[in-house]
Amino acid sequence: MPIIINLDVMLAKRKMSLTELSEKVGLTIVNLSILKTGKAKGVRFDTLEAICKALDCKPGDIIDID
Repeated sequence: MPIIINLDVMLAKRKMSLTELSEKVGLTIVNLSILKTGKAKGVRFDTLEAICKALDCKPGDIIDID
């Protein structure tokens, strides 16, 4: 069962660019791109919390399992 990252979906719903999210959460665009493409091996809870606050969503809106 692969884990699916729906960060691009949430960004589209919030009409926010990856650059804007990067500025709000303090992560590089490269690191967010790695997460967005599903190539990340893990994510810290404080990073996930910052992304959820910036996108006004819950972790389940970003992370899913197939």
